[in-house]
Amino acid sequence: MIISKTPYRISFFGGGTDYPSWYLKNEGQVISSSIDKYIYILCRYLPPFFQHRIRLVYSKIEICQNTNEIIHPSAKEVLKYLNIKRDIEIHYDGDLPAKSGLGSSSAFTVGLLNALVNFKGNKISKKQLAETSIFIEQKLIGENVGSQDQTSVAFGGLNHIKFKKNGRIIVQPIFLSKKNNKKFENKFMLFHTGIFRTAETITKTFVKNLDQKSIYLHKLNSFVNDALRFLNENNFDEFGNLLNEAWEIKKKIGSKISNVTIDKIYNKAMKNGALGGKLLGAGGGGIIIFYVPESKQESLKKALSNLLYIPLKFDFDGSQIIYKSIHKKYPNEENNRFFQQLKKFKEI
Repeated sequence: MIISKTPYRISFFGGGTDYPSWYLKNEGQVISSSIDKYIYILCRYLPPFFQHRIRLVYSKIEICQNTNEIIHPSAKEVLKYLNIKRDIEIHYDGDLPAKSGLGSSSAFTVGLLNALVNFKGNKISKKQLAETSIFIEQKLIGENVGSQDQTSVAFGGLNHIKFKKNGRIIVQPIFLSKKNNKKFENKFMLFHTGIFRTAETITKTFVKNLDQKSIYLHKLNSFVNDALRFLNENNFDEFGNLLNEAWEIKKKIGSKISNVTIDKIYNKAMKNGALGGKLLGAGGGGIIIFYVPESKQESLKKALSNLLYIPLKFDFDGSQIIYKSIHKKYPNEENNRFFQQLKKFKEI
């Protein structure tokens, strides 16, 4: 049995420049961090006592004989990529709901890949984990996703991630003192908007036409440099103000990134102490993050009391294996009398 633990992520600046259709022509960069909310994936060898040979448990339960029958796209392609054809049971649990803008789909892929590589008795580096997950999602599944989510949750930590024209991805950790890290992370507040959306429905409205939005993406890219400077200077309030500027730019990239409900939430937060904020992920709904001076946070909680507040801290471990116990398979069916009897029993 293997259990992997993979964090969700929050993205501060540069979102949109991490799509291959953009960075392979222009380069891109983001500032993001993994947080202390996690996806857990349990994988175990499925004994031969069942009629099915694959069992997958998430919001649904899939009972299959082979990988071709699997509906869940990520589970299907990861199993195929690793050439695991049968005799496997997979359980998924998450601290937060899907479709919230925290990179849960990519965290699932990263966590499952990490678990199954170890299930096969092998190991995988964080770099390989990120790159392989990107390949599976973008090439094998064919999803309209960027490359920061897989990288952020695989590596963990507060990072400056660069996406080069040659396809290379460079992860540069942002180092803050323990005191300043705590001071910085305490400025952020997460709220669930109550709107669940699928990132694919949002991104497909603009990802194929990113070149037409180049003026905005170049601006978002430049904000990353400004934000890095503010972090180096420990000028966190200016970082918060910059979030507001970036949000106003991001909304211009696609008509579905924001809506009337989200605008009302955002404006109320700004009137009650927030210096800046943004919807996480592609937009359209899910979780919204605000930078709020600590003296204003109680006021903001009251103003947004109709929304679920989610406390957070940064995670610095990334995807990891938290339990590993490999059991040998049962003897080969063809050479064991017990399995012959079991086969006859199943046929009755």
